[in-house]
Amino acid sequence: MRDTRESRLLLVLLIAIAFALITVDIRGGEASPVDGARQAAATVFGPVENGVASAVDPVGNAIGAVRASGTRHDKIAALEKQNAELKAKLGSDDRNRSRVRELDEMLKKSATGQYGIKAAEVIAIGAAQGFSWTVTIDAGSKDGVKRDMTVLNGDGLVGRVTTVGPDTATVLLANDPDFTVGTRMESTDELGFATGQGSRPLAVQFLNGKAKVKKGDRLVTFGSSKDKPFVPGVPVGEVVRVDPSGGDLTRTVYVRPYVGFTKLDIVGIVVQAPREDPRDMVLPKKPKAPAKPKPTPTVTVTISPNGDIVDTEGNVVGNIHESPNLSGNATPNADNAVNEQR
Repeated sequence: MRDTRESRLLLVLLIAIAFALITVDIRGGEASPVDGARQAAATVFGPVENGVASAVDPVGNAIGAVRASGTRHDKIAALEKQNAELKAKLGSDDRNRSRVRELDEMLKKSATGQYGIKAAEVIAIGAAQGFSWTVTIDAGSKDGVKRDMTVLNGDGLVGRVTTVGPDTATVLLANDPDFTVGTRMESTDELGFATGQGSRPLAVQFLNGKAKVKKGDRLVTFGSSKDKPFVPGVPVGEVVRVDPSGGDLTRTVYVRPYVGFTKLDIVGIVVQAPREDPRDMVLPKKPKAPAKPKPTPTVTVTISPNGDIVDTEGNVVGNIHESPNLSGNATPNADNAVNEQR
């Protein structure tokens, strides 16, 4: 197309329409008038993305072995059996060993938190209908996936499902600027809201402006009404910076998320919430503090006039005339005292 006045006007008009649709979609939420078109796009393009991913990834089908783990989540033995079978299928090369570790960590977290999950692979980055931080996964409505389900992996909170097709779904990542999740701080139970900031740490605004927060404090999801879009207890991240409260009603801190959003591979969609809030149980174990060095004991002795060496309890422990190391440096005198470190 030549660069004419008409072509420029058409380009400006198309951009204006695109921004208008994005605004209507955000304000509409679940009742968005463009949600039908978005689902239709997922239906059309999802199988294509899924097919390409299957063609280039020979171990992709093995992930389906744990999709049955969405049954009652107290059957940990069944999960362990499925995990062992999957490890055998994936083989032993370096990439697959790494994926086995990812899957193993995710299954352990789901078992600890009592989450019923469906495993899926990330098959595409970004969405055809937007410019946000999203990924496409190879599980959809046929697998029981629905909109506003929590997505996690072996590290913690990944995001939430926004669009569902028959075979694929779109996940809005937790670092997206439009993403907000309620959080609870470990131990103190201070509540706040975490918002994504792209490649920067999450910004968490605590409801209590005087909340005591320090670097290294850890946060989990607080949970939503009826567990959608977020189930409770999923690890979010660790505090890396604390802004002064300044007397404000709220307080903002910055949290490094546990999840690496640029290297996602295997994820789990929580299709069944836990019976009880796992609170801090799913958080990783804190590293042990290094042992403090033991102090060297100091012994004080006194030399009596007859040359006896007497300790602080009055016991004679030797005689200066029988101790070559002391006889050359001390004179047997009642006023002499020697500090010897042993």
